[in-house]
Amino acid sequence: MNGFDNDIHQVVQKFVDQVTQIAQRAAHDALTSMFGANGAASALNGTSVAKSPALVPASSPVGRGRPSGGRGVKRAPEYIEAMGQKFAAFVKANPGLRVEQINKELGTTTKDLALPIRKLEAEGVITTKGQRRATQYFPGKKAK
Repeated sequence: MNGFDNDIHQVVQKFVDQVTQIAQRAAHDALTSMFGANGAASALNGTSVAKSPALVPASSPVGRGRPSGGRGVKRAPEYIEAMGQKFAAFVKANPGLRVEQINKELGTTTKDLALPIRKLEAEGVITTKGQRRATQYFPGKKAK
């Protein structure tokens, strides 16, 4: 390498080292704030940390309603039941609407309502007409 290439290589290497240090510091700070000093040290060393109640963050979806994210995290049965009751009451008061319209009024998402809708339909609390996005919801024979 000539002098110019060598200088460029050194500048790039310093930059990469600085970015790496900043990223490591940010990760350490995030782990420390989430798990405490001992949990962060264990996580950074690659050892497992037991999930005792003291180490579960306050924002953890464990035992709560709708999880704030994460795939595979189950919703509490109480949450699903409450969403189903809310949906059924809304459909009874406003028959013939599609899920997009209902979501807009209830402030929900289709993903939130998919399971409660399936359960309500199986129980006969609601009935449907149409397919896919054109599905309209009506009170069923067992509507409360």
